[in-house]
Amino acid sequence: MDMNDFVLVSVDDHLVEPPDMFEGHIPDRYKDDVPKLIQRADGTDAWVFEGQEATNVGLNAVAGRPPDEYGAEPTKLSEIREGCYNIHERIRDMNANGVAASLNFPSYPQFCGQYFARARDKDLGLAVLRAYNDWHIDEWCGTYPGRMIPQSLPPIWDPQLMADEVVRTAKKGCHAVTFSENPTKLDYPSLHDPHWDPFWQACSDTNTIVNLHIGSSSSVVITSVDAPVDTMMTLQPMSIVQAAADLIWSPTLRRFPDLTFALSEGGIGWVPYFLERIDRVYTMHRAWTHQNFGDRLPSEVFLDRIALCFIDDDFGVQSRDKLNLDMVTWECDYPHSDSTWPVAPESLALYLDGVSDADVNRITHENALRLYDFDMFRHLPKDQLTVGALRAQATDVDLGFRSSERLKKTGTDTVTVLDLAKGLPT
Repeated sequence: MDMNDFVLVSVDDHLVEPPDMFEGHIPDRYKDDVPKLIQRADGTDAWVFEGQEATNVGLNAVAGRPPDEYGAEPTKLSEIREGCYNIHERIRDMNANGVAASLNFPSYPQFCGQYFARARDKDLGLAVLRAYNDWHIDEWCGTYPGRMIPQSLPPIWDPQLMADEVVRTAKKGCHAVTFSENPTKLDYPSLHDPHWDPFWQACSDTNTIVNLHIGSSSSVVITSVDAPVDTMMTLQPMSIVQAAADLIWSPTLRRFPDLTFALSEGGIGWVPYFLERIDRVYTMHRAWTHQNFGDRLPSEVFLDRIALCFIDDDFGVQSRDKLNLDMVTWECDYPHSDSTWPVAPESLALYLDGVSDADVNRITHENALRLYDFDMFRHLPKDQLTVGALRAQATDVDLGFRSSERLKKTGTDTVTVLDLAKGLPT
């Protein structure tokens, strides 16, 4: 298939929240208590809620920066590309990249709304979280129908409230929710615990997919503080294998046969060996571990119920005969440093060379639209959503590097995990 005929749907991008996001979405009694974006004395921005600062205003939102300015920064909106927080500019950036639709993860609330969960006043925390979801669904996704796949945040501190919010947002057309790859690291029960059953049941009943993004446990893979940051970046996507193992050996997938998970930003190249390993563990050890998949193998359950996505993954695409291609999706990861923006079509075309048109369509958009229950073509005809058609609308988008003296890195010493931590505001 010609690259310009791709229809690209990214199931993993990120947004940076604008300062006016709560206007019109929060009940009047809470309007003075919502999170507010402030500027510190050092010129950086921070969200403040009940006195607690969230420092990841634009964590790794580096799209459009020269590579030598990548890092955990920037930490102020003025250093971030407008498409990160302005929906009109985001659509223009998507057009320039040939991306038809996008699902976005949050920034300052963290992947599971942990920032809101830490509220001392839980009624306020719930009101703010619901307002966030309404802003995301009604404004961020609703301004350009068919272009943004909605996703909700869960009130993670109470599984029944989580279930209620899944049902509420599903009625608004949202069939995706973000959750933690390892909730024990957030001081909640594990994926093996029935504590989450009301949430799982609501997701199952409403055809809502549960996205487990790498880093959604508020932790990164650190082998040692003096290890090069390259070590962490190498291991972070691969660490999703821990969540995959938790899911397959927990009773959740078997007790909720209509529940679907997605391993966001996890890649696909590791999956064939993982499938081989879990089947070997099952056949060799089930007599004493008492696992029971009936007449199926754990690999078959995994392939049917867990969606995968990749940015660049040549080995994974070559190994596609070992996967369920109905559960493989693509991501761009805008605006993070792993993103292929603004040359995603060119990058993806390298890996899809030789793949049949039917499989290209499944990977690039058909699977995503089905899994996320998103009817993009109800709003826009397919011929207006191809790479070529979208880019034709965006010839005036500035794709040049925008440099910042404050973010320019100096020196040639290896950057360690500790250096990265020191570079973040406290």
